[in-house]
Amino acid sequence: MSTLYVDSEGKRANYPRFYRKALETLAKEQRKLSRKKKGSNRWHKQRLKVAKLHEKIANQRKDFLHKESHKLAKRYDCVVIEDLNMKGMSQALHFGQRVHDNGWGMFITFLRYKLAEQGKKLIKIDKWFPSSKTCSCCGRVKESLSLSERTFRCECGFESDRDVNAAINIKHEGMKRLAIV
Repeated sequence: MSTLYVDSEGKRANYPRFYRKALETLAKEQRKLSRKKKGSNRWHKQRLKVAKLHEKIANQRKDFLHKESHKLAKRYDCVVIEDLNMKGMSQALHFGQRVHDNGWGMFITFLRYKLAEQGKKLIKIDKWFPSSKTCSCCGRVKESLSLSERTFRCECGFESDRDVNAAINIKHEGMKRLAIV
């Protein structure tokens, strides 16, 4: 979960992990809050400090997501994304905070309205589409591909980064759907 997205050209949006960076400061301020007597003036002041830290993290995340969605909306006429179940990923794959920190749902919302404002399209591909397991060169689908395998290798000799290969497959599927519509 080091990147927010990878496009079909191999460009990545490296997510700065705002929550992770502020975690130490946030924990320190929350510890101070827990030591204060609830309801006292100092407790209220400390509670505001903690709230301001959370607000700063949220604002940093929103700013980053707005800028990235603006770049995509300005650059492409149609954006094709995989409809991922981020809540399931955070629970099942033990990514937890990393998944929630990158704000994928918020990013999709921003991207959707920015594309709609410009008269452009957003196409969602089903989460069960085997984008990572399919060779973008020959179309052969692998039976299994573990998450730890970061390089996709096919029997036809094609070799690529796993995420770039998936992005190319998602692009091809989106082009098929765009041709149907």
